[in-house]
Amino acid sequence: MKKQNDTQNQIGYNESEDINMTSRYINPYTDFGFKKLFGEEGSKHLLKDFLNELLPKKYTIAELTFNNNEQLGDNKYERNSVFDIHCTGVDKTVFIVEMQKAKINYFKDRAIFYTTFPIRNMAEKGDWDFNLKPVFCIAILDFEFHNEERKQSDHISYVELKDQYCQKFYDKLAYIFIEMPKFNKNENELKNHFDKWLYFLKNLENFAAIPEILNEPVFKEGFKKAEIANFNKNQLIEYERSLKNYWDATAMIKTAFDDGKLEGIQEGIENEKKLTIEKTKQTAIIMYSDGFTIEQIVKYTDLGEEEVKKLIGDINNKEQV
Repeated sequence: MKKQNDTQNQIGYNESEDINMTSRYINPYTDFGFKKLFGEEGSKHLLKDFLNELLPKKYTIAELTFNNNEQLGDNKYERNSVFDIHCTGVDKTVFIVEMQKAKINYFKDRAIFYTTFPIRNMAEKGDWDFNLKPVFCIAILDFEFHNEERKQSDHISYVELKDQYCQKFYDKLAYIFIEMPKFNKNENELKNHFDKWLYFLKNLENFAAIPEILNEPVFKEGFKKAEIANFNKNQLIEYERSLKNYWDATAMIKTAFDDGKLEGIQEGIENEKKLTIEKTKQTAIIMYSDGFTIEQIVKYTDLGEEEVKKLIGDINNKEQV
C-alpha cells in the first residue's frame, strides 16, 4: 500500500487525476457547494449579505448563529436534493434557507411544515404570553415553482398571511421562493446588488475568472471559497460525492420528463444507481491506493465494510497475478 502523502491534505492540493474537475469553481446547487458558500462559520458574512439584500429593511441582520438541523429529522442523503441551513439573528428571528434541485409533491405543505419547528421551539416554560419571533423560509429553487402563467421576470415570490381584503394579517411569518430558471439576466442587465447575487449563483460553475461586475469584496470572498483548487483531498472527495448526487437527481428528472411514465422514472433511477455505485467503487479504490484506511473509506463512500474489503482483496489479487 502506498503511504499517504501528508501534503495531499494541504490547502491548494490540485494534482489528483482521479477527481476530474473541469470547472474552476464549485456548483452551488450541490449540498457541498451550498454549505461551502453559506453554511460554514467563515461564510456567515456571505449569507448575511445575501439575506439583507432579500429581506425587508426592518429585518436587517446584524449577526447570525447557526442552529442544529437535527430537529427536522431529515437525512441529507434521503431528501431529494433539499439542502438547508437554519440560523437565528440577534433578535431571535429565525431564517430557514434552502436550496432545492427538484420539485416534490406537496412542496407548499413541506415549506409550511418546516416553519412549525422553530415556532414550537419558541414556547417558554412557565408563564408565556405567546409572543413569537419572526420566521422566514427562503427557498432557492432550481425549477419553476409556479405552473400558472406569470411574467418571466417574476422570479421571486413573497408569501405572507393576508385576509380577504388582501390586508396583511400577520407579519412574523413569510416565505420567499426564488425560481432560478426564471432569472436570465445578462451582465449588462443587472440592476442591483441582489441581481448580482443571483447572477453569481446561477453562473458560478461556468466562470473561468471573476467578471468585472462582481469584482467586489463580498463576491471576491465567495469566489475564493468556491475555488476548487483551494480544497484539500477530503474536501475534493466530499465535493465529488455531492456533485454525483446532483448529477443523479438531474438525470432522474430528465428521464422522467423525456418518458413521462413511471416506467421511465424507475429505469432512470436504476441506471443512475448502477452508475453511481461503479463511480463510488472507483473512488474507494483510489482512496485505498492513496493510503486511506478501511474505516475512512467506509465513512466517505457509504460502502459497507465487507464490500470495501472485497474491493481491496480484488486489487491485491490482481497485483499478485
